[in-house]
Amino acid sequence: MKPHSKPAVRRLSVLVAALLALSFSAACSADSSSSADDTSGPWAFVDGSGETVEVDHTPTRIIAHAYAAAALMSFGIKPIAVWADSDVTTDPGTKDLDLSGVEILGETFGEIDVEKAASLRPDLIVGDWWPVENAHSGFEAGVEEESKKLADLAPVVGPSQGDSIVELIEGYEKLAASLGGKLDDPTVAANKQRFETARSNFTQATAAKPGLTALAVSPTTDGLAVAVPKYAPELLDFQSWGLKVVDPERPDEGFPYWETLSWENADRYQPDLLLIDDRSYPANLDDAKKQPSWTSVAAAKADAVVPWPAYWLHTYSDYASQLEQLTAAVQSANADLVG
Repeated sequence: MKPHSKPAVRRLSVLVAALLALSFSAACSADSSSSADDTSGPWAFVDGSGETVEVDHTPTRIIAHAYAAAALMSFGIKPIAVWADSDVTTDPGTKDLDLSGVEILGETFGEIDVEKAASLRPDLIVGDWWPVENAHSGFEAGVEEESKKLADLAPVVGPSQGDSIVELIEGYEKLAASLGGKLDDPTVAANKQRFETARSNFTQATAAKPGLTALAVSPTTDGLAVAVPKYAPELLDFQSWGLKVVDPERPDEGFPYWETLSWENADRYQPDLLLIDDRSYPANLDDAKKQPSWTSVAAAKADAVVPWPAYWLHTYSDYASQLEQLTAAVQSANADLVG
């Protein structure tokens, strides 16, 4: 990531000290959505890391990673601020969120305006737990050290990016429930039902084509990154629901989410269907099509491609939409494309 610095950060320690001096009642006074009765008494949550986080009241002033915010908002908890890895108006995981009244603390990976965050007096920071990196979103390798000072402002919690997106969503449902979320809202039940229907249809589609293989990739101008399903919960879900997502043989050392191929070696794997990282789709597909070796992959030559919701799914509604799209792609794919 490119170097980035904020001259005003040298004043952060003063703001943090002020934050710690604030009483709980002052922190709650700016939040009209919860009464004192709702937030009195101790609160605890078992984090994705396995640690139990405890505070003396139910948090109400929450700062969250943008994808975590999507999950919380789907269960009736709206953060006071978010930080994102890209433009929230175009990122597939946030572009449909109503972020009115929510402060944006950053829209570039690794860069968080901690001084602004401190001024908001948060009492909880929320982001996914990433087991491979042993860190929450916003505190991984590659994040600015100054940005990581966000953790000085309040406890950090979040469910784990583990073996299933369904489990991740369920983790956020539990977190939202502990924070006073509206789990009895009819929209929650409707979104769950739509997801269950989409999952059933997807499972039926894959069962009808047991030999169909898929490869999840992220094309760049420099090469083709092949996703390792073990570290992509949505791909593990797809596998468990019958889609044969290829496991690459040589994950990159030190960052095993991918096996990075040069364009000269783009044809190492030959699936029937290509799942394309949708975080920069379709621009990344356009870049791939400029490479002479792109069509050495039979699925690329046959235009057997579909967007892949890479690492951002956090809600039943979004998952349903993506499964509906993927189901259509499976139904139209040729399971005998590569023999």
